[in-house]
Amino acid sequence: MNRPGLYSVLTLSILLSACGSNDDDMVLYGAEPTIPDPERGLLPNMTIAEPAPWGDQVPTVPDNYSVTAIATDLLIPRQTIVLPNGDILVAEGRGGNAPKLKPKDVIAGYIKAQGNTSVKSGNRLTLLRDENGDGTYETQTVFAEDLNAPYGLALIDDALYVANQDALVRFDYEEGQTQASGPPETVTELPSVINHHWTKAMTASEDGQYLYVGIGSNSNVGERGLELEEDRAVVWQINAETGAHKLYATGLRNPTALTIQPETGELWAVVNERDELGPNLVPDYLTSVQEGGFYGWPYSYWGQHEDPRVRPQDPDKVASAITPDYALGSHVAALGVDFSDDSMGTEFSDGVFVGEHGSWNRPDPVGYKVVFVPFANGRPVGDPIDFVTGFIDEDGKTRGRPVGVTVDPSGALIVADDLANTIWRVTRNQ
Repeated sequence: MNRPGLYSVLTLSILLSACGSNDDDMVLYGAEPTIPDPERGLLPNMTIAEPAPWGDQVPTVPDNYSVTAIATDLLIPRQTIVLPNGDILVAEGRGGNAPKLKPKDVIAGYIKAQGNTSVKSGNRLTLLRDENGDGTYETQTVFAEDLNAPYGLALIDDALYVANQDALVRFDYEEGQTQASGPPETVTELPSVINHHWTKAMTASEDGQYLYVGIGSNSNVGERGLELEEDRAVVWQINAETGAHKLYATGLRNPTALTIQPETGELWAVVNERDELGPNLVPDYLTSVQEGGFYGWPYSYWGQHEDPRVRPQDPDKVASAITPDYALGSHVAALGVDFSDDSMGTEFSDGVFVGEHGSWNRPDPVGYKVVFVPFANGRPVGDPIDFVTGFIDEDGKTRGRPVGVTVDPSGALIVADDLANTIWRVTRNQ
């Protein structure tokens, strides 16, 4: 589809950008990725895959696995949670209200919009139910509405927690209900001024005492002023009962999904890193999140690699920056993470699934898939393995963009696709 003005904007971005590096010899993944020299230009390379309908096609999954669409025509599905009775709740919506910094944000916003759905934000939770366990979700009903860009979801006993873009709220929950019994109670307000990165990722501690909420930065690298970054690029630890909260970790530019490692109770996150240092910087990453840890933003990236754009610098902060556990590749836009279990099959039982929404600022798009990162002895090892692909076609068109991923203990991976507005279910063939 030819959109007026798109190619002229693309041409402008190419002319103003630094030339991309050859990444054939680079180590893109793992604990020790290649960290090249920064490449600076007025604008990054901008290439967004043109959307196209799935038609009768479906994503590609490994041999001995099947994939089906269990819900369609949603309103921007982002994250999901599987409830104890097997029902699936889907958080739908889009947030953010940051003013654009001209001309960069105007052009970048236009480019990114070409790869997003045009449907209206749902601002709701939708419940999916498979009545007889045959893999078909006959019931699709609105569980709660009039929310404010809901994203993170967690269930603790009889309380359902939802991280809106501006507040953590709580619903009473009774197993089997298909609709909330009343409006939610506000547990605590969340930072929402400007909201350049609006998503509020969330997970609950194993004992149910705490909720961890990821709060992204208000800028790429502090260009709006660091006074606007208070309580941004952080993870909060929140008392689930009282709402009392504290900083748990800092310097994580945009922690877009959080999960708990079942064997250890350790908190893990996927984080989207900064832009405009070239197509091969900075790697988005998967990492354990240490209490009190600082992960670099905005002063440095991937440990102690100082960002040349940040002034004044802070050498002490740079020296204290923790190097993440595992690089996922630059600009893949990881938006989902969940630990696997034995129900997903031997090859995919020990590790995490990661939903990669896909790049907009590389000459050759990357991401647009779900990968599996293998673990050994509690840590990530080796290269990621493609698990759900086919979202982007050989002709460069994209039919979907993965966001949240959730492992269903019954033996399925639930994948939210916010371009096709579909929920995919991947199962192992018996």
